[in-house]
Amino acid sequence: MPAQSTLPKRPASTVTQILAMPPQWLASYEEFVTKNASQVSQIESALRSLTYIIPGRFRDAEIASESIHSGVQLLSLYHDNLLSKAVSKLPIPPIRTAHARYTRFWAEKSAFYRRVAMTLQMVIYTELLLEMSAKRRGGNKSRWRVVVLLEGIKAVCRLLLLRITRTRQIVTPPLPEREPIPDDISNPNRDESDLAPGSESEFALEDGGSIHGNTMASQDALDMMRPPYGRDWTMPRTGMSMPSLPESGDISSYLLSRVLTADDIRPATKLLTQLRGVGHAAEVLHILAPLIYAVALMRSKNKRSWTPWMIGLTVEYAARQLRDTSSGASLRTTPLERDEWNKRGWSMMWWGMRGAFYENITKGMVNGVSRRMPSFIGGILEDYEYLWENYYFSTSA
Repeated sequence: MPAQSTLPKRPASTVTQILAMPPQWLASYEEFVTKNASQVSQIESALRSLTYIIPGRFRDAEIASESIHSGVQLLSLYHDNLLSKAVSKLPIPPIRTAHARYTRFWAEKSAFYRRVAMTLQMVIYTELLLEMSAKRRGGNKSRWRVVVLLEGIKAVCRLLLLRITRTRQIVTPPLPEREPIPDDISNPNRDESDLAPGSESEFALEDGGSIHGNTMASQDALDMMRPPYGRDWTMPRTGMSMPSLPESGDISSYLLSRVLTADDIRPATKLLTQLRGVGHAAEVLHILAPLIYAVALMRSKNKRSWTPWMIGLTVEYAARQLRDTSSGASLRTTPLERDEWNKRGWSMMWWGMRGAFYENITKGMVNGVSRRMPSFIGGILEDYEYLWENYYFSTSA
């Protein structure tokens, strides 16, 4: 008779526990991020800043350092999604900007909008890393193929967003930005004894100290940072909150903080006007401008040639002029549209760091500045100079 296997069988319950561990870890991580939103944001900012200044980022360890930077950006995008769900569960929603109201409306209304906007953001966060990888594997020819492909994907995503929003202007970023979560909401499991009658908070000193010393509670510290009329005075026995009155010199600020603007009561769909005719053509031209510039650069054999640079700048400037000269555009422009066009205006400064303008003009100026700087700052500037010279997406807006 064949020998029977003597290996012990693992109990089914153990297997079930092992398979259930990853979802439990993910749930624990999501809970941690939600309850420590401010600390998570600080860590993200520190890591993001570190990738900007670490020595030798763009030469010997360009792939590794850019991988860290892209990873932090993608992780921040995931955290934004988690915190957005937590904010949506608040009993009283926070006061949102026009951009937050508009993008949140479309992200909640259309799942297709949310997926397209998420794809666009992920491409933007990883485009430089993908360009570096393509150049490392296939050389300059492969790099330009990836650049044109990514610019094509971005253009398609923006055209889809333009269609989903019914020809409304594309905003940057297309997803809602992170909103702060109040400490009392993000930490629902706080010890209730902190607020019970007779607790330390009831006998806190008026100058911010406590009965155990001069340590100020975090909530008290936040209250001290607010203007006087923004703080509430809590009655020690009943727990009711009474608003504080402003000082005589702060009456104007007090009244302005409570004035509703037109955007505050305007529906989210009315924060941007629908584009028609020349305005719609200008928006499409603005979306296609980076793709046209990338194709012109790929076909050019000379880095110092002015032709690709002039083509790209002309297309983007023509889009801006068409939008400005469209009939009645200035009368129908909303504050959110003006903010977006101001962003686009500032982003046009990147043309001074691109193509022939950089090779013929800006490069010499950067070299002169880096020689006059201290060695540490000059070294970082030289690393960025290497980035600007060799990678397209380093100056892509």
